[in-house]
Amino acid sequence: YRDLHTFELQAPTRVIEWARGSRVCVAGYGQSSGNEILQLIPPPTLLTKETQGLCPERDFKVECGGFSKRPVYSLKCVPDSSLLVTSGPPESSLQVWQVSAEDSDVIKLVSTIATENGTGQSWAKIATISARAPWVLHGSRLDRVHVTEVESRKNVYTAASRDSEKLSGLAFLDCNTLLLCCATGRLCLADIRQPQSLVEAVSVPSVSCSEQWCMGTRHGAQGLELNSQPVARLSSRGLLTLTDLRKTSESLASAKAMIPSPDTGAEFLCVSWAPALESCLAISGFDGTVHVYDTQSWDNSGREAEPIFVHKGHAFGGAGGSRDPPLVTVHTWHLQKPRTLLSAASDGSLHVWDWVQPCGKC
Repeated sequence: YRDLHTFELQAPTRVIEWARGSRVCVAGYGQSSGNEILQLIPPPTLLTKETQGLCPERDFKVECGGFSKRPVYSLKCVPDSSLLVTSGPPESSLQVWQVSAEDSDVIKLVSTIATENGTGQSWAKIATISARAPWVLHGSRLDRVHVTEVESRKNVYTAASRDSEKLSGLAFLDCNTLLLCCATGRLCLADIRQPQSLVEAVSVPSVSCSEQWCMGTRHGAQGLELNSQPVARLSSRGLLTLTDLRKTSESLASAKAMIPSPDTGAEFLCVSWAPALESCLAISGFDGTVHVYDTQSWDNSGREAEPIFVHKGHAFGGAGGSRDPPLVTVHTWHLQKPRTLLSAASDGSLHVWDWVQPCGKC
């Protein structure tokens, strides 16, 4: 490691989101009525563009917080505002939160975005954008995808689909184009200017019925269209595929991740592109580790790929005894520092780490 910081949360979290002013938002996902939503100030070394030497203050600090009566399974900051949107079981409605001004340390619930037939549906996956107005893209199944204006709660778009496949993720590619990923691995494109259109972009190779998939899109690539960036998909058996949405008839590359026990479940599957590195991505959700891969040399052979770095801090940092080893629940990349990641685990640990650049890698 070049650097490693750890912070112990009161409860395990499955969301890490960058907020305004390089703050970090996390939230608990327990079943009790008091799930914390916190905005943390990162250690000073993460607030500077240049890597510094020894720093006397190495901890995160709680800047403000609130409590959700529901477990928080997804949290997104609304760009250019002080609003947060969260979702979680037992149904698919969304909660909108206000991060208070500097004279207060409270994050308070300000409204709820109800969804049609929300009762009985699984929790909604969400994405946010502020191109025209603060919008939230949300849905739990392919036939229940909406774009809603956050402040007015006005419905902007509803996807036209007769398919009720469960969704594992969704994203804005730009202010008009949506990308949806089904749990089966299917990708679908939608255009909010054409409410009746929903195009299947690409399917995956034949897989077992029990195999689950998630996706990761690239964000913040300067000077490049978002929809020209490869989409990465990760399966619960460790298969990785890269797809260019401009040419969906064939995959760009595929590989098999070096995971210890394939098909351990898909609850915490996570794949993400490095925003400041050309060809690096990270995966987690199989055990207590985060794997970083360089995809530059991948082809379509699907052979096993060797990670350029494995973060094992959560696996070795947990309590001893008979407790199950912690499982990484989520990870995300620092927006400016190329090789810096944040990760959280089921034991409540939050790590931020920067690995030493291998010679000739990333």
